[in-house]
Amino acid sequence: MELHTIGIDLGKTVFHLVGLNLSGEVVVRKKFSRKQLLHFTANRQVNLIGMEACGGSHFLGRALREQGHEVRLIPAQYVKPYVKTNKSDYIDAEAIAEAVARPSMRFVPIKSDDQLDLQSLHRVRERWVARRTAVINQIRGLLLERGITVRKGRCHIEAALPGILEDADTKLSGAVRLLLAQLQLELDHLQRRIDEADTVIKQTAGDNEACQRLVTIPGIGPVTATAVIAAIGNGAAFRRGREFAAWIGLVPREHSTGGKQKLLGISKRGNSYLRRLFVHGARAVLQQSAKQSPGLSAWLAHLTSRTHRNVAGVALANKLARMAWAVLAKKEPYRYPRLAAATTA
Repeated sequence: MELHTIGIDLGKTVFHLVGLNLSGEVVVRKKFSRKQLLHFTANRQVNLIGMEACGGSHFLGRALREQGHEVRLIPAQYVKPYVKTNKSDYIDAEAIAEAVARPSMRFVPIKSDDQLDLQSLHRVRERWVARRTAVINQIRGLLLERGITVRKGRCHIEAALPGILEDADTKLSGAVRLLLAQLQLELDHLQRRIDEADTVIKQTAGDNEACQRLVTIPGIGPVTATAVIAAIGNGAAFRRGREFAAWIGLVPREHSTGGKQKLLGISKRGNSYLRRLFVHGARAVLQQSAKQSPGLSAWLAHLTSRTHRNVAGVALANKLARMAWAVLAKKEPYRYPRLAAATTA
C-alpha cells in the first residue's frame, strides 16, 4: 500500500488519519491514540504529512520529523475550502491531506522548545497584564459609585488609593474599604508577577544575539524582540518583510473588482499580540520623532504632515515590522535610514 500524502485531524487524545496515494485517492482511514499514531508513522514511508496548526501540533510535528517525515502545519482557515459538504473528523483529515499538497499553500513553521517556552511566558504575562487592567478599572468603578474620581492610568490609582483608604472623610463603609484593600493586594501581587516576567524577558533578550540586534531598532524593546523570536524564529518562513507585515495584519485589506483597486483599513489578521506591540512601539517613536535618526525623523515629519497621526502610527508599525524581519532574516545589524531616501518618499 503506497502512501503519498497523509492528513491528520488532531484531537486531545484521538487522532484521525487519512492517507492518499499518488493519484489523490483515499487508501487509508484510521483512528489512533497519540502513541498508536507515532507507531503507525514510524513504520511507513510517506512523502508528506499535513496537520492543522493548533494545540499540540508543534509537539507532534517535531516527533514526526524525528522519524524522518516531511511535516507541514496549515492554518485552519486555509483548510476549510477543501472540506466537502458535511463535517466529520475523517472529512477534515482528507481536506488537510488535499490542502497540504497544494504548491501555493502557506504553512506555519514548527516551533522549537525554546520558542514555545518564550511564547508561553508572553501569553502568561499578557493574561496578568489584562487582569491588572481589569482590577484597576474595577477599583475606579467602585470609587466612582462613591463620588470619588481617579484619573486614568495605573500610576494614578496606585498613588491615590492608599490615601483614599486612610482618609476618614471619604465616608466609605467598612465593607467597601475591605474590598478596596483586597483589590489593592491583588494589584500588588499581579504587579510583582509581571515584574518577574519582565526580568526573565530582559535576561533572555540579553543572552540572545538576534534579540540584541532587534532592540537597536527604534520602538522595539526586549518584550517585542522576544515576542518576534518566539513567533517566527529566524524569519525564514517569509520571503520578504511585507509578507511578515501582512501576517500580523499591518497591511491594507483589498476589495478590488472590475480592474478598480480598492484598499481599505489594515486587515488585522494573524498575530494580534505582535501587531499590538508594534503599534505601541510606533506610537512611542512618534512621540519622540525629533530625537530619531535624521532619515527616520524626516520620513516621519513628511508622513505626519499629510495624514492623521493614528494612520502614521500604523504606517510606522508596518515599517518597523519590515525592519525587524530584515534584521532577523539577513542576520545583519540595524542600519539607520538614509536622509536622501527618506526625503524622496
